[in-house]
Amino acid sequence: MNSQKASDRIQYYRNADGPVIGTVSRPVIEQDGLFFKDIDGSGTVSPVNDWRLPAKERAEAYAAALNTKEKIGQLFISDWRMAKYPPSGPMAPENYQVVPDESGLLDEGALRGKTIFGEQNLPGTTELLRDWFSRHLILRANAKPDEIADWINQLHAVAETCGHFVPVQVVSNSRNENGEIIFGMNDAAGVFAAWPGTLGIAAAVRGDSLEIIDRFADCIRREWDAVGIKKGYMYMADCATDPRWQRTYGSFGEDPELITAIFERLVPGIQGSQEGVTPDGVSMTVKHFPGGGPRENGFDPHYAAGQWNVYRTPGSLQRYHIPAFRPAVKYHAASIMPYYSKPSDKKSAPQQDMEGKPVRFTPYGFAYNKVFIDGMLRGQMGFDGYINSDTGIVHNMCWGVETLDIPERIGFAVTQSGVDLISGLFDNEAARGAYQRGKDGYYETHPVPAGYRAEDLVLTDEALDRAVIRTLTELFQQGMFENPYRDPKRAAAVVANPADWEEAFSVHQKSVILLKNDGCLPLTGGKLGGKKLYVEAFCKNVEAGAAATEALRGRLGKFHLTDDYTEADYAILMITPSSGEYFSATMGYLELDICENKTVCDVDEQGRPTEKTHLETTLSGANRIADIAAAVHAKGGKVIANINFTLPWEVGHVEPYADALTAGFDTDPSATLDVLFGLFSPVGRLPITMPRNDAVLAVDAEGICVSPNDVPGYDKDKYMPDSMKDENGKAYAYRDSAGNYYELDFGLHY
Repeated sequence: MNSQKASDRIQYYRNADGPVIGTVSRPVIEQDGLFFKDIDGSGTVSPVNDWRLPAKERAEAYAAALNTKEKIGQLFISDWRMAKYPPSGPMAPENYQVVPDESGLLDEGALRGKTIFGEQNLPGTTELLRDWFSRHLILRANAKPDEIADWINQLHAVAETCGHFVPVQVVSNSRNENGEIIFGMNDAAGVFAAWPGTLGIAAAVRGDSLEIIDRFADCIRREWDAVGIKKGYMYMADCATDPRWQRTYGSFGEDPELITAIFERLVPGIQGSQEGVTPDGVSMTVKHFPGGGPRENGFDPHYAAGQWNVYRTPGSLQRYHIPAFRPAVKYHAASIMPYYSKPSDKKSAPQQDMEGKPVRFTPYGFAYNKVFIDGMLRGQMGFDGYINSDTGIVHNMCWGVETLDIPERIGFAVTQSGVDLISGLFDNEAARGAYQRGKDGYYETHPVPAGYRAEDLVLTDEALDRAVIRTLTELFQQGMFENPYRDPKRAAAVVANPADWEEAFSVHQKSVILLKNDGCLPLTGGKLGGKKLYVEAFCKNVEAGAAATEALRGRLGKFHLTDDYTEADYAILMITPSSGEYFSATMGYLELDICENKTVCDVDEQGRPTEKTHLETTLSGANRIADIAAAVHAKGGKVIANINFTLPWEVGHVEPYADALTAGFDTDPSATLDVLFGLFSPVGRLPITMPRNDAVLAVDAEGICVSPNDVPGYDKDKYMPDSMKDENGKAYAYRDSAGNYYELDFGLHY
């Protein structure tokens, strides 16, 4: 390969009334004063090469021209690496050595080893693209905009050297929210314009207007298109109903009406139109159908205890969980991602489908579940995009199909339930096996696994073509065949646009919620004149808390700070709890109490509480909060606390000690301080309800929670025992010392 970067070798051909053609080495055909890229290698303006034809027609023509190996290469999507950013996190084998290509951009090292999603045995980038014909890659590196554009350009340049040109679809999880970088949730942060977490965006929208979503979507569309990332695993339409579900963090809260209204604007805003993705738009993969919120006591389906969606409440599926997916169908979201989990028939109450008929709960993970995917989503709701599975369904999260081997799982997902793109590993060889079994009479000499039909376990030509046509259609709609290239300098300039960063910061300010105030806020005028101020940040990790405290003190250096809280007239406590691990089960239920060394029960393999116990800490130093408050109050001072809500925390170990309390959602600390010091008047309102205490989350000996897992917090009181309700008929929501309930839509103002 030419050692010069592809970005420096791009040639452009401009059609007066048509698309710009961008190429590094692909021939361009001139006919009747128009330019066409020779995509299929025919040397003619074939239906594949003719940009005047509809995207689906071109995709169908191309699928007919591709060979089976090329088609199978497009069935899978998995993590890939930039030479400058070696693989990290759960997908990184040990002792891996980067081998850059001549341009220094592509990683040509072979990648072998175990990951959380299975065993990897992968070639270098050029071999993956040329020989495997893989075309769907997930980027998790937190790279700079120009680096991303250069890297993606290089991928396309390699793809152009193949006999048949198919551009490379680079996908990412969301990159425009502030917060901790967590594999599979927020893979990157701080490079693109950084808005609050999605819960914070919902809080700001509740207090301001839905126009925030228009500006958020437009920012994403422009930034992502500029760097060449044309598809996002975003956003979550899930309605958060069990508060212990860790992925509440990435949702827009618990109100299906608000989530639906957000997606009414988000999908066309990011994709570029109400008719689907456009050449200057970014495809959305809306997740996780039919909603991941009804977790059984919060267990996550990345591990076995969380493999069930439980609908204990009659009608909850249609009332709370399906509505927000309707805009994805209405506005032609490019793809939808089913959740890992499977519906529980034994623990669920009757539910209805889109026609009001009883839902038949088949015991398969939703990616394998024909009733939900092919029946409800496509047949009844009319979804016309493609199905992109969640990562790992063929290997470690294969709930419901554990008795099948890997080729059979691939065949069952694609042929039987209609999955078009499988995320996890590049299982090209296994897919070829699934395809060959349909040709060589494999099941004439091998037993068919009990409960299955042989024709559902093989990869058929019809299913393979259907899947490839759907993903090729997206690429044609995006204009990627004509010009997949982006200018790295322009990418850097677009992402650095001050107006976007300023707009994002204004939403940080609007995301702050004033929960409690005895009048000590805002800290304006002479309130701090001659007063000593103590500030401390608390995190789950002691070292992180110390670093955050140092940064906080730096922001407040103009005030009279003291290191001794017993001398303080005011104390500002910034509290950032954390609970659980994303890819592994805790020994018990996900802890929501803001606590330190709390004794809690273990659970058994069925998720029921046991007599065994362990200690949980969600906040190092939590036990000191009461001591700090007592000392400050003894001096006649005031305690001001801010809690970062990534989950619906139980606040009983913080609120009683605070004279003023604010809430943030991965909110920039500067925006929080603007509210505390009166530079911005709070408008945010709660997007989720905060549970009162452990009692409202109690699980009985059979594993049944006293508050239903499938009902959002604002409606849980309908199903709570009367004995738990107060004089106002409320049991679930936290009630503070001022008598306010921390429930959906609550928020005070100055």
